[in-house]
Amino acid sequence: MMPITDWPADERPREKLLQRGAHFLSDAELLAVFLRTGTTRKTAVDIGRDLISHFGSLRNLLESDADRVLSREGIGPAKYALLMASMELGRRHLEQTLNTGDLLTSPGMVRSFLRSRLRHQRHEVFAALFLDTQNRLLSFEELFRGTLDSCAVHPREVVKRALALHAAGVIFSHNHPSGHAEPSAADRQITERLKSALALVDVRVLDHLVVGDGDIISLAERGWL
Repeated sequence: MMPITDWPADERPREKLLQRGAHFLSDAELLAVFLRTGTTRKTAVDIGRDLISHFGSLRNLLESDADRVLSREGIGPAKYALLMASMELGRRHLEQTLNTGDLLTSPGMVRSFLRSRLRHQRHEVFAALFLDTQNRLLSFEELFRGTLDSCAVHPREVVKRALALHAAGVIFSHNHPSGHAEPSAADRQITERLKSALALVDVRVLDHLVVGDGDIISLAERGWL
């Protein structure tokens, strides 16, 4: 096996990233940058390829249980910690970017952020983006957690939190662990209950986004708000 250090410079993942940009790297090469070193039998790129092949995709790998990932060759606690840290850095970057402007002018970024926070959850999670009068993010909070297919949402608690944050608006979101993003009748009903409760304290419900495995469906875009 030829070590990566003996590869031509323009083929080494780290050098390629620095010279051409991270978007030029394959999934396996990106993993290799975090793994840094391989084993006596495999390079870091080989291990990256094996991981993606075993888990089926980069997303499946990063969302798998720690024990499953740590059982694979070439992955120890330190390397696993680096991968998890990279995911959290991405989430925090998105969240801090949302703080800088009007969220209603950046629907794609909002969806990317909610997807990163909710899509991998195995149980239903009901969350909210609380906004100020300029539609800037005050806080993202997971408000309620439920069973595999349901989540008890309490309007009184949502109103209390909105008042505590001095929020002027809110965007709700929750995931469907089944993977299907189509809003249910219950989703529409709780949205109406929340909208009515928050209207009493002059807080606007701007949208409710349902996160599935691939799609995100907006109740506002459906004309249900």
